Amino acid sequence: MILDELAATSRARVAAAKTANYDFAAALAAPGLSVIAEIKRASPSRGIIDESFPYLDIAEEYALAGAAAISVLTEPTRFLGDDRHLRDIADSVAKPCLRKDFTVDEYQIYEASTLRASAILLICALLTDGELTRFRELAESLGMAALVEAHTDAEVRRAVDSGAKIIGINNRDLKTFDVDFAHAEKLRDLIPPNVLYVAESGFSDPSQGKILRGLRADAVLIGEALMRSADRASFIAEIRRTYDEN
Repeated sequence: MILDELAATSRARVAAAKTANYDFAAALAAPGLSVIAEIKRASPSRGIIDESFPYLDIAEEYALAGAAAISVLTEPTRFLGDDRHLRDIADSVAKPCLRKDFTVDEYQIYEASTLRASAILLICALLTDGELTRFRELAESLGMAALVEAHTDAEVRRAVDSGAKIIGINNRDLKTFDVDFAHAEKLRDLIPPNVLYVAESGFSDPSQGKILRGLRADAVLIGEALMRSADRASFIAEIRRTYDEN
């Protein structure tokens, strides 16, 4: 019954139709490097990032700085997130929003839609082949995109086979937490040219735009480094500038 109600609400939202500003894939496909700027109050490994957490102010700062999209953690236990953070940001800032929570069932997809998300996260390591395809198709039927995350060559192939239109390569080994950009470079060639490529994790310095250029990244997702930056606008501008340098 609850799922049926969520589905009805979600489909009504799709019928209302969003403007082009909320098209996640189109935002990432724009010329140059698209920055997905993340908003999170805490992380499981590093604890509290921002005690005061003025999330709306941060989102507006990201938007004004030229971020293509905003990533929001709503998970309450490990990331100290809240559903209202996503809803408030999506209602206040004219940028597509990614609900960065780990999606493991259909309920979360309908929920993300009612929270005004423009995209959801699907992690290959957590889902079966059937779930990857089914969840992506459901998200798209509700007017959302799916960012499909992979870390190994086998996972990239699974993402491609599932019909993913946006694939994120996590540069951080989820077991050791080591970051290896060379590993990501090898995986890059497995992603078809018609699929958007998002580089994830390990980007802590704006000068790393040069690395992203070498990886032929369409977009980069930056989390903790951006949250902790004393000048977030300059960080976004500089990483895009170094990406564009010859």
